[in-house]
Amino acid sequence: MQEKTFEIRTMNAGDYPGLYALWMTIRGFGIRSLDDSREGVERFLKRNPESSVVAVARDGSVVGGILCGHDGRRGCLYHVCVREDYRRLGIGKAMVVHCMNALKAEGINKVSLIAFTRNDVGNAFWNTIGWTKRQDLNYYDFTLNEANITAFNQ
Repeated sequence: MQEKTFEIRTMNAGDYPGLYALWMTIRGFGIRSLDDSREGVERFLKRNPESSVVAVARDGSVVGGILCGHDGRRGCLYHVCVREDYRRLGIGKAMVVHCMNALKAEGINKVSLIAFTRNDVGNAFWNTIGWTKRQDLNYYDFTLNEANITAFNQ
């Protein structure tokens, strides 16, 4: 069996095809029609050029990724994922550390994320690496563009 080696690096727009292909392999993963399109991700990366990350395997395939950005006050992680056959190798934690260091370098002091309640693997990961599940607030959202539909992978 070939050793699973990988490189963690800052994401760029050229990573989109591999990132999207990865997203499509993650069961239960929600993809938004506009925000997660090539144009949507390029817009996000233009606004946050140093903080998003990918894990790339020796063969050049994207095996992990995080969209990470901030609003000047709080950082946020989106679409944290690792390809199933590359899990439990430290990729998720290494990507989170990369993002946290990038946010810290930009003067961001607090970071949040959203994990679906039915995402047992993700929720276990966040608990294991020391993130705190908030019990003191409700999360609200308002849709400005109804065309930005979320579809979930089966």
